[in-house]
Amino acid sequence: MNDRPLSPRLVVVGANFHSSPAALRDRLYVAESDQPALLARLRAAGLAEALVLATCDRVEVAAVAGDVESAEELILDVLAGHSGVARVDLDGATVSFEDRAAVRHLFAVAASLESMITGEPQVLGQVKESHRAAHAAGTCGPVLGAVLDAAYRTAKRVRSETCIGERPVSIAASAERLARNVHGDLAECAGLLVGDGDMGETIADYLRQAGLGALTVTARLPARAEMLAHRLGCNHAPLDEMPRLLVGADVVISALATGRRVLTREAVSAALAVRRRKPIFLIDVAVPGDIEPAVNELDGAFVYDVDDLETVANEGRAEREEAAAEAFAIVEQEVEAYSRERAGRQAAPAVARLRARFEAERAAALADAAGDAEKATRLLINRLLHDPSAALRALAEEKAADEQAAERLLDRLFGLGRDDGEENGR
Repeated sequence: MNDRPLSPRLVVVGANFHSSPAALRDRLYVAESDQPALLARLRAAGLAEALVLATCDRVEVAAVAGDVESAEELILDVLAGHSGVARVDLDGATVSFEDRAAVRHLFAVAASLESMITGEPQVLGQVKESHRAAHAAGTCGPVLGAVLDAAYRTAKRVRSETCIGERPVSIAASAERLARNVHGDLAECAGLLVGDGDMGETIADYLRQAGLGALTVTARLPARAEMLAHRLGCNHAPLDEMPRLLVGADVVISALATGRRVLTREAVSAALAVRRRKPIFLIDVAVPGDIEPAVNELDGAFVYDVDDLETVANEGRAEREEAAAEAFAIVEQEVEAYSRERAGRQAAPAVARLRARFEAERAAALADAAGDAEKATRLLINRLLHDPSAALRALAEEKAADEQAAERLLDRLFGLGRDDGEENGR
């Protein structure tokens, strides 16, 4: 395995759910309509190839640079300036990946292995949207294009060769089954999606396809709520209208993940009182949870989290871990394949120059030999060997170790080999 950095080098910098709280990610969030402006700033700062990944889980920039350390600082400066966040607020709250680690990270993101809930189907679509935005802005060059194509191939393999993608679907199916147990016909029910987490979107979309009568989306950022409502084909409302929204909701899907309990016993109790005890089915897919545990003690409130839904779906932790291990093994295989392909592409110009040199020497030898084939081949061999022979003699005079390394390289390049006697007699 070759971990030698490739040039130009890939770097991924930003904030994700591993490194930073939701509040900071919200401040850094880049709406789809704002991506062209951010990409233009990155390009003006000297990054000709750049891509913005902005989801509920992450705000990251993938870029190509010669000096990755300078590029990392530049990206953080641009992100801070674009969002109005103080640069110091990003210290210790961001992640950075370089070279092979950056390739591995992008592959894992596309395959939904770096999401709060593994296997979410929306992530690959979000990566493709970011790819289209970069292409439209003129910041998706050959390096990013190649790594993204390889990421899509990786995601396809993970989906087709493991059961990792079945988990979100099974969770959503469990949610539908339980919602019908509580309310019966979903066509008569109204849903409320709180937050824009991908798992929440998966369940909401599944329920809509299963016949849920109406759906409203709310989120911390109005731009996120509006974008998600557009994707789901439903209404959106401000988060501060939560008391009113709860009263009208038969099914609540909460995916805010702010780190605090936004749906309290008091709030749900008040909504149930206005609803005259008509039940509310609540699904908490946030990590950490959004719904106060005491809500489950209320008559008329039925609360389920991801583990509960998985229990209904009969999917165990061991099966999840096995599927994840298989998926990460595929990622490693594809990272290695990409690295080899990239190294091969980087060697192509040198091979082309070598071929051109040989062709030029061949033409000159033929001209000088005036039709004498034996003379032409002798001239060609002497001329092609002149520079390598001179270089080997110079190395022998300077440092024996370098000479031996050069000889080994010649052996490998031209398949020369040595008999045992020659090898042992050195």
